[in-house]
Amino acid sequence: MSRPYRSFAWRIAVLIPALTAMGLGIALMAQSGLGLAPWQVFHQGIARQTGLALGTVTILIGIPVLVAWLPLGQRPGIGTVLNVLIVGTATNFGLSIIPTPTDLAPRVAEMLLGVAVIGVGSGIYLAMALGPGPRDGIMTGIHRRFGWSIARTRTGIEIIVLIVGMLMGGTFGVGTILYAFGVGQIVQAVLRVLDREGRVMLRPGAKGGMAGLAAHGVGANPGTSAVAGDPT
Repeated sequence: MSRPYRSFAWRIAVLIPALTAMGLGIALMAQSGLGLAPWQVFHQGIARQTGLALGTVTILIGIPVLVAWLPLGQRPGIGTVLNVLIVGTATNFGLSIIPTPTDLAPRVAEMLLGVAVIGVGSGIYLAMALGPGPRDGIMTGIHRRFGWSIARTRTGIEIIVLIVGMLMGGTFGVGTILYAFGVGQIVQAVLRVLDREGRVMLRPGAKGGMAGLAAHGVGANPGTSAVAGDPT
């Protein structure tokens, strides 16, 4: 008899709340005003320029990002599609219920909680191995198509979206830095619990496998490691 984590239905059931948690974590970081992950800085910049909600921009940007997979030979998984839909929706919901504090202490608390929630959600998402995040798919597609290292590809992409996002009014701050150095460690801790057999770690070409881990700075070889990536 197969173990529960091998059941597709079980993994979907676990994946949905994990993606919801990721969206709520983004909302927490946004409401803290202390900085977002690079892609979310980009999304927030677009949101401020257009008047759209942050989560709505996340969903809308996810669509052309997925289209960009096609010439790179990437194939989305069901988790990829759910990622596009659920994370942005959960972000908008979180923004509607999470307060925007003015005092520094609660702002820091929201930022820390946001990073932790995103890290846990990302770890569960990767452990379910149902497809990489849409933005991670661009990175892995470029890596496979052109042979560029994952580290350089991710760093280049995230520097570009971060700078453009900042120019449009997205928030760069201590939260951005904490995210870069902290999320990967949380993801790794979650995988030690949910992926004890190393199914995700040891599948270089698999959905949600080594490329996704390297994107989050987890368990990568020295030549492919990178700072923590955006889960969406």
